[in-house]
Amino acid sequence: MKTDTEVQIMLRERRKGKTQEQAAARAGMHPNTARKYEQRGALPSQLSEPRTYRTRPNPFAVDWPWVQVQLERDHALQADTLFAALCRAHPDRYQPGQIRTLQRHIALWRAQHGPDQEVMFAQIHHPGRRAESDFTHMTDLAITLAAQPFPHLVYHLVLTYSNQEAIQICFSERFESLAEGVEVCLWQLGGVPEEHRTDNLSAAVHQLDSDGRKDFTARYTGLMAHYGMRPTTNQAGVAHENGDVEQAHARFKRAVDQALRLRGSREFPSRDAYLRFLHTLVRQRNQTRQTRWAEERLALRPLPATPLHPCRELRLTVTSSSTITVLRNTYSVPSRLIGTLLTVRVRADVLELYVGTTRVVTLDRLHGRQQQCINYRHRISSLVRKPGAFANFRYRDALFPSLTFRRAYDRLVAQQPSRADKE
Repeated sequence: MKTDTEVQIMLRERRKGKTQEQAAARAGMHPNTARKYEQRGALPSQLSEPRTYRTRPNPFAVDWPWVQVQLERDHALQADTLFAALCRAHPDRYQPGQIRTLQRHIALWRAQHGPDQEVMFAQIHHPGRRAESDFTHMTDLAITLAAQPFPHLVYHLVLTYSNQEAIQICFSERFESLAEGVEVCLWQLGGVPEEHRTDNLSAAVHQLDSDGRKDFTARYTGLMAHYGMRPTTNQAGVAHENGDVEQAHARFKRAVDQALRLRGSREFPSRDAYLRFLHTLVRQRNQTRQTRWAEERLALRPLPATPLHPCRELRLTVTSSSTITVLRNTYSVPSRLIGTLLTVRVRADVLELYVGTTRVVTLDRLHGRQQQCINYRHRISSLVRKPGAFANFRYRDALFPSLTFRRAYDRLVAQQPSRADKE
């Protein structure tokens, strides 16, 4: 049978005034064939009739009623699962290659009798209207900094019209990380959309009653008010309502993985070097969106005069052990601050300690609970004067600057138990 293209060439030549023999020769067909298609006035695809008969026996005819019962009982059953069950029940009846036939039968049954599926409604996006954001875990990419694992998240914000994106490294989904992520990303983009949508993060939303009625937290509402954005959220458990950023997560992480493979290493000398790598990748991805971004940039509203820098403030007094407890984690501070009332500003990654309005110490923030960050420098002078306190000190293991010091101490305990602490 001739193809539609060949017949179209023949008919085009005929319209140019060629004889039937000349047109047939140009199309590579016999004149009688050309005459047939010209008389019928239809292309080969229009003349073919669908086959209504089988060319070979259906190998699943006997067991198809059982297969159909299983599909009606649980429509999520897959063809390979049902085929494996058939092979176990009738080991001599089926061959491995016949699974493709069963897959075609099941696909046809689902098209005719399968359950209705959820319909996704494509949305019309408007320039400058909405930004969507969420956190995504990056641990599975196995990033290391100075040969040490670097478990972390990325806060990811996407403008839904142009898909222009911005990111910020973080370590939790607390409000401080959300607020810092919003600010950093908006200042990267250079403008503010009308609306910010997130999912039901406890940092932004709290439930008011058992019916699912919810409201935004005061701190999140204040953040949105500072930037003049209207806060919205998707329904609990309905991630596709935040679909732009969910899809952006998958594409972004795939792009990071591919860039790391091309780079040939997942090791970075520092967090700053890794962050520069991510920002370079984001700029490259945003370069492909310039047409719609140029339109959306004009629709964004200007940024406020200064960032808000939101944080949580706590008032704490330094204990006689030269420690403070912040959000159930313990930190050591210089012993000169014992008894001092501090104002602690809790940010996403750091704690800022103030005496009055003067910042005196900055500490790396711990994530999680019941953890300790004890710096031996904060208490070494006291231990030199009172070495006997070392052996049973609650945070003794945290005082060793490195594993070498710990090994040295263990050897001293074994060789000179009475002098080990002082040495």
